[in-house]
Amino acid sequence: MKIIEWIKQVIGIQIKTRPTPKFKSKQIKVHKPKIFLAADLHIDHKNIIKYCHRPFRSVQQMNNRLVSNWNRTVRKNDVVYFLGDLAYGRSSRSTDYWYRKLNGRKIFIKGNHDRSRRIKMHKKKVLKYKGFNFLLVHSPQQAKYWKGWVIHGHKHNNNKRYPLINKRSKLINVSCELTKYRPINIDVLMRKIR
Repeated sequence: MKIIEWIKQVIGIQIKTRPTPKFKSKQIKVHKPKIFLAADLHIDHKNIIKYCHRPFRSVQQMNNRLVSNWNRTVRKNDVVYFLGDLAYGRSSRSTDYWYRKLNGRKIFIKGNHDRSRRIKMHKKKVLKYKGFNFLLVHSPQQAKYWKGWVIHGHKHNNNKRYPLINKRSKLINVSCELTKYRPINIDVLMRKIR
């Protein structure tokens, strides 16, 4: 016998009970983190516009577009391997400031223009993905003895030996001029190298 019915019989009082609410189960979409790569934003670097023929009229326009493109591409939980040269300037304030404005869980490979005491920076990393071992470095010269694929930045778009994909040399250049000024998804690169 249920307790409420027993109390009703023994005491002789009326006890009102509320019906148990029925919850509709909502399907929650879980975003599986994606992996992106990027390099050489050179935020705050005026001369990079001319040097690399970037399609911006001013440093401010370039900075705004780079941050906007990044944040529209990368979600909060996505992983971005950033291969160096985030901002240009003599102080670490610039690098730290811009780093905080960018979405994603960032793994930072130090470039020749990067300065920070707060950001953990690596010289190189190995990324294992779908049966491939990629060496991640800022400059391809840091990978002299690596036999597999190397993903790098540093070369921008000024050297024909360093296009986005160089199958013969097994080099992938993710300088932002070659990735439409936004991080590139690793699965896009995988389709290009197979």
